[in-house]
Formats: sequence, structure tokens, C-alpha cells
Amino acid sequence: MSEFIRTAQTDGISRITLNRPPLNIFTAAMLREFTAALEASADAHVVVLDAVGKAFCAGVDIAEHLPETAPPMLAQFHRACRSLLALDVPTVAVVHGAALGGGCELVMLCDFVVAARSATFGQPEIKVGAFPPVAAAALVAVAGQRRAMSLMLLGDTISAEAAQAAGLVTTVVDDSALPDTVAQLIGKLTALSRPALRLAKRAGLAAFRRAFDEALEQAEYLYVHELIRTEDAREGIVAFLEKRAPAWRHR
Repeated sequence: MSEFIRTAQTDGISRITLNRPPLNIFTAAMLREFTAALEASADAHVVVLDAVGKAFCAGVDIAEHLPETAPPMLAQFHRACRSLLALDVPTVAVVHGAALGGGCELVMLCDFVVAARSATFGQPEIKVGAFPPVAAAALVAVAGQRRAMSLMLLGDTISAEAAQAAGLVTTVVDDSALPDTVAQLIGKLTALSRPALRLAKRAGLAAFRRAFDEALEQAEYLYVHELIRTEDAREGIVAFLEKRAPAWRHR
């Protein structure tokens, strides 16, 4: 039985709910459950990804980014992301609260993103001396080079409306309208031919999937073999855990 992921299958709709409130921060165990839920949804008509608590997902446990723990954590998170992108089923992310770090990376791999007006998005990794490999591999295709570099190199958090303008979000609605808006979208998708949807998605994402695989492999190498060997990478994580400003040594 899953502890951190809730799943439900009804009439071809596979709903995967992040269930580690309040921020749904991924741990190794949660990532294993999440990947299993994605892989079990391959035959659904639609996959819906949502969350309980005050945030959609604030990423991966920051302690897992230390040099001695980062490689296995990265491998697990990237397996989950590859499983999400590999689904030929239409995927719908339902975002309330914060979608930061790994949470934002999950969002950018979904086909539809419906966000509450109060939702926020961002890739803050640069502020702790790191970078987001999945975003490095996907964000230019999703948001364009200028916006992608702004999000990755500044690490700012942006509003739902700004995320929609950047191409990260499909629809922004008032918080109270989120459930009904998602239900309407699911209804439109389930009214369509399942094989037609699957084949259309496979054709539409063929080039992106190939490019993503190659780019993520390169980003993983840079992260594991170069970034985490820098003094600043350790300093950024330790400073965050100690709740102080990092003292960069630029090496």
C-alpha cells in the first residue's frame, strides 16, 4: 500500500495524488511510489496529477542534494520524470500553491496544466548553488530560450499568470473554479478516441522526447561529475539547511 501517493482509477481516468503534506516534498520512498503509479497508468484514457496540502510540490528533499546523496536521488527523480514523459496517455497537472524545483519540472512534462490563480512556479536551485537537470533538458522547448534562462539562472518565483505567459501553464482559473475546470477538460478528453489521442501524442512528442533524453543525459553528467564536486554546491545546501546566506567561494 502506498504511503505518500494516492491513486484512483475510474472510467479510464487515472488520478495520481501527491500525499505528503504540507509541501509534498519528494523523498526516495515517495519517488518510488510515484514512479510505480505512473507506470501502472499506461493504459488509462487520461492521467491526472494533483496534490493534497497547501502546495502542489516543493521539489525534492534539499538534504538529498548533498554530494554523497545526490546521485541516487537524481537517478530516482529522473526515472520518474522519464516515466511521466513516456506516457502516451494525455496528462493533466492540477496545480495549487507552490510548484517549485522538482514540482515545476513535473509540471513542464505534462500535456495540460490547469493552475489556480494563487499558484506559483519556479526553479530556485541556482540560489543553493545547483541547477535543475530536467528543466535544463525541457524548459527551452516549453518556454523558449529567453524565459527558460531567466527562470533557471535567476531562480525567481513567478505567478500563475506569468507561468501561463511563459508557456508553462495551459489555463489559469480562480481557485474556487479549479475542480470544475479540470472536470470539464477531462470530459473533453474522455469523449475522444483513446487510440487517436495516444497516437497523436506519440507523433507530436516524438522529436521532443528524443531531444529530452539526450539533453537530460548530458545534464545528469554535468550535475554528478562537475557541479556536486564544487565547493559552492556543498556550501549552498549546507547554508540552506542552516538557514543562513551562502558564502560563495566561486569554486
